[in-house]
Amino acid sequence: MSLLSVRDLCVTYPTSEGELPAVRGASFEVGEGEVVGLAGESGCGKSTVASALLRLLPKDTKVTGEILLEGEDILTMSWGKLRTVRWAEASIIFQGALHGLDPVRRVGDQIAEAILVHSSGASGKQAMSRVGQLIEQVGLPARRARDYPHELSGGQRQRIMIAMALACDPKIVIADEPTTALDVMVQAQILSLVKGLQADLGLSMIFITHDLSVLVDVADRIAVMYAGKVVEEGPSDKIFSDPRHPYTRALGGAFPEIGDLTYRRAPSGLPGDPPDPTEPPSGCSFHPRCPSVMAECSSTHPLLSPAGEGREAACLLVPGCRIEEPAAVSR
Repeated sequence: MSLLSVRDLCVTYPTSEGELPAVRGASFEVGEGEVVGLAGESGCGKSTVASALLRLLPKDTKVTGEILLEGEDILTMSWGKLRTVRWAEASIIFQGALHGLDPVRRVGDQIAEAILVHSSGASGKQAMSRVGQLIEQVGLPARRARDYPHELSGGQRQRIMIAMALACDPKIVIADEPTTALDVMVQAQILSLVKGLQADLGLSMIFITHDLSVLVDVADRIAVMYAGKVVEEGPSDKIFSDPRHPYTRALGGAFPEIGDLTYRRAPSGLPGDPPDPTEPPSGCSFHPRCPSVMAECSSTHPLLSPAGEGREAACLLVPGCRIEEPAAVSR
């Protein structure tokens, strides 16, 4: 059994102009000790999925489907049960450290709070001792526990966020674009840190980013999202080197290849914009931008179908691609 199983997850936000479906039937699984990458353009639903996994969305958001953590559905848990799961069973590294840290409290106190809440009988002294260990584990001196967030650099704040996510020894960590706001050199340091901690602690992880080249280095498997759905899933090296969905190919082509003159390649762009979630295109959501579009793409909804060993893709180019029944398309 998978540690985490997400099945047909749908998330709809209420807006002044009506309902906005941000996630439209996403499904994927995460095994014990496995790192699954979630990739796609801005607006495809990646961060909404991350927030939905721990029920961190606004209370008036409509969420359906199943999020099974060790077989128990997070969406149906009582608030008391959910409180014991957050941080202790599953935790999250937020995209912006300044948004995830309280600016008027020392970072050590913020990490200790999670420990005191979830570790029955732990004293303040024991919690702060654990805080020092965690901060050193992420590559900072323990004395930085007395600093306020504004006294730390962007990379240091992100390390503190990682320490906080590890505070209660969770089984799975959700990393929501943890390197987006950092410069290239610091990004490399944080990625190296995350890889090392995952291997040393045997963590399961969901690593969210738009950068496929990062996921090839970090993740075991990759799920590619477009317009709120997973359109391709499989081993990370295969997804990057031999994509089966045209969108995955375009996403990989957006990054340059650096090497000798034989292998250098400038990045190629993808024309057009992601679809408006309130008015998705008919048929395949990607067909208005797809370089391999066929006539039937505008009226047919492809489903994830076997596309090789351990791989799935939702595209009519995949032999034997399954098609969504017309009655189910109205969602």
